Amino acid sequence: MSPYKSEVLDATRKYHHDVQPTGNFVPGVSEIWPSGAVLDEDDRAALVEAALDLRIAAGPASRKFESAFAKLLGRRKAHLTNSGSSANLLALTALTSHTLGERRLRRGDEVITVAAGFPTTVNPIVQNGLVPVFIDVELGTYNTTAERVAQAIGPKTRAIMIAHALGNPFEVAEIAQLAADHDLFLVEDNCDAVGSTYQGKLTGTFGDLTTVSFYPAHHLTMGEGGIVVTSDLKLARVVESLRDWGRDCWCEPGKNNTCFKRFDYQMGKLPKGYDHKYIFSHVGYNLKATDIQAALGLTQLTKLDRFIDARRRNWRRLREGLDGVPHLVLPEPTPGSDPSWFGFVITVDPEAPFHRSELVDFLESRKIGTRRLFAGNLTRHPAYIDQPHRVVGDLTNSDIITEHTFWVGVYPGLTDEMIDYVIASVKEFVGARS
Repeated sequence: MSPYKSEVLDATRKYHHDVQPTGNFVPGVSEIWPSGAVLDEDDRAALVEAALDLRIAAGPASRKFESAFAKLLGRRKAHLTNSGSSANLLALTALTSHTLGERRLRRGDEVITVAAGFPTTVNPIVQNGLVPVFIDVELGTYNTTAERVAQAIGPKTRAIMIAHALGNPFEVAEIAQLAADHDLFLVEDNCDAVGSTYQGKLTGTFGDLTTVSFYPAHHLTMGEGGIVVTSDLKLARVVESLRDWGRDCWCEPGKNNTCFKRFDYQMGKLPKGYDHKYIFSHVGYNLKATDIQAALGLTQLTKLDRFIDARRRNWRRLREGLDGVPHLVLPEPTPGSDPSWFGFVITVDPEAPFHRSELVDFLESRKIGTRRLFAGNLTRHPAYIDQPHRVVGDLTNSDIITEHTFWVGVYPGLTDEMIDYVIASVKEFVGARS
C-alpha cells in the first residue's frame, strides 16, 4: 500500500469517529428506526479504498464476495446483482431458459406463492408471463404451511417461490420435499432471513435457487445489492448469462478468451467463428453490481454473526417484555426453527377496543418507527387486480394482516434502552384503552 493511500485511509477512520452522533438516547425525541444499516470505520475505509483504486465495475472484490457467500451457505455458485429484486427476477427467469429442455417454465405455467408478502417475490412470476397461485399464511408465524402448498398444486403448477417472513422460516424442508415429489422448482427468497435455520439447517440451502438482498434494511448491506445462490451448475450458468446482458460468454470484465476458443463457435444462425463475447443465448439484462458495493459487503460479512446475535437478542427482549399484553397477537418462531429476525411483528386483535392505526399513531408520535407487513394481501393492490392469478383457499389471514398488522425494529443499531422504551410505550397505550 502506498503511503498516500495509508494516510487517506487513516484519515478516513478518524473522520468516521468525528462524524458519529453524540449524546444519549432521549425517549420520545431520539428516532427509533425499524431498520437500518450498522456501519463502522472499517466499512467507510473499505468504500474509500475501493474508490481510490477506481474499482468502478464488477471485479476482484465482487468475485471474492461471491465465493465467500457461497461458502457461507455451503452452495457451489453465487452471482452478485444490483439488488435483491434483481436477484429474484434472475432466479425465476432462469427457470424459463431453453437450456432446461422440457423442465423449463413456459407462459401460462403456475407458480405457488403467498398473498401476504413483498411484491418482488411475486413480480418475476408476472413479468415472465407465468401465473401466481396465491395461498394464505398463519398468524403468529406469518408463513404459509406445507399443507397449504400441497392443496395448491395443480396440473399447471411448475414451481414454488416463497419468502421467509421477517426472518422466520417457513416449513422449507417439507415444502422442498413436496417440490421434489412433484418435480417442481423451489425458489427460496431468503432476503429477510440470512442466518436463520430450520431443522438445524441454514435457510437458503433448501431451494434450487436462493436469493438475498443487501439493501440497508437487511442483515448485511452494500447500499444496494443482492445475490443468487445455487448448487445447480446449469442454473448458475443461466443466471450469469441473464445477469450479463444474456451473452453466452463467461469471461470476467476485462478478460478475453477464457474458454480458449473465442473465435471457434457456431451458434444459432451466426457464421462460424463469430466472436463469442458477442453471442447472446438468452434475452438478458445488465444487473451486475460493482466492486465498490462488494468492498462494503466484504467488511459487513465479517460482522454477520454479531448482527444475527443482536437481532435475536432484541427480538427476545421485545417478546418477553410484551408477553401477556392483552389484545395483541405476538410473533412465534415456526416450530423447528431458529430465526435470524428481520423485525418484530404485532397483530392487533380485530376485537380489540382500539385499532392498529391508533397504536401505530401513538408509537410514531413517540419517534418509534413502524412498518406494515409489506403489501398485506397483494391481490387487493391495483397492480395485481387485473393480473391473471389463482387463489387456493381463502385469504382470511392475509386480510387480517392488511388491516391489523405492523412491525417494529430489532436491527443491531437498537439499544436495550430503546427496546425497553418501545415495550413501555405499547404497554402504556394498551393499558389506557383496556
